[in-house]
Amino acid sequence: MNWSALEVLISGVNKYSTVFGRVWLSMVFVFRVLVFVVAAQRVWGDESKDFVCNTAQPGCTNVCYDSIFPISHIRLWALQLIFVTCPSLMVVAHVKHREEKDKKYTVTHKGSHLYANPGKKRGGLWWTYLVSLIFKASFDAAFLYILYYIYEGYDMPRLSKCNLEPCPNIVDCYISRPTEKKIFTIFMVVSSAACIFMCICEMVYLIGKRFKKLLTARKEAERMLYIEKHNISAMTPLREDPTATPSIQNNSNIKAEEASTSRIV
Repeated sequence: MNWSALEVLISGVNKYSTVFGRVWLSMVFVFRVLVFVVAAQRVWGDESKDFVCNTAQPGCTNVCYDSIFPISHIRLWALQLIFVTCPSLMVVAHVKHREEKDKKYTVTHKGSHLYANPGKKRGGLWWTYLVSLIFKASFDAAFLYILYYIYEGYDMPRLSKCNLEPCPNIVDCYISRPTEKKIFTIFMVVSSAACIFMCICEMVYLIGKRFKKLLTARKEAERMLYIEKHNISAMTPLREDPTATPSIQNNSNIKAEEASTSRIV
C-alpha cells in the first residue's frame, strides 16, 4: 500500500484542523503509520513461517494457526488505519465543494464571494468536521474492541494449546518472538487510545467554542435590546412635550386676555 500518497491526501485537512486535529494527524502518521510500515510489518513477517506445533500430522499446524490468528494483526491494523483516516476526506471534499460554489457565485455575481473563507468551520462544514471526529473515534474504538475480542486481550502467549481436527490430540503450538509482538501490540493499542482521546478533546473544544459564541451572541442581543428599550423610555417625555405645549400656550393666552381686560376696565 502506498501510505505516502494517503499521507499527502489526508494532510490537506491539516490546514482546516484545530490544534488538536494537527496533533492527532501527527500521532497517526508518526506513531502509527510510520511504525506500521518500518517495524510492525517486519515483526509479523514470519508469523506463519515460524509458527511451530509439536506434531507431524498434515494440516494440523495450519488449522491451529488459523484458530490462534483468525486475522493477522498487521492486516487488522492496516484496515484500522484506512478506516480511521478516511473520515478526514469528508472535510476536504466539503471544502472543495464550497470552493466550487464560491467560484460559480463569483462569476454570476460580478466578483462578489459566497464564502469569505471556504475553510472556515461554520454552518454545514462545522457539522461535517464534528461528524468526521465521531467517525474517527468510533472506528478506533471498534477496532480496539475487535482486537480484544478476537485474541481475548492484548497479550501474546508463548504457548497455545490446540485440539482441532485433524490434530490427533492436544498439541502445543509456539509463536515466534511473542514478546516483541506483544510490545508492538501494546504500543499500537496505546497509540489508538491516545488518538481517541485527542478526538474527544477536539470535539469538546469545538462544542465548547460553539456554545461560547452562542452565549456571546445572546448576551449581545440582550444588551442591544436593553439599549433600545432604554432609548425608547428616555425619548418618551420628549413625545409628551408637544401635547404639553398647547396647554402652556393656552395659559399664556388667558393671561394676556386678563391683562387686556384689566386695562380696559
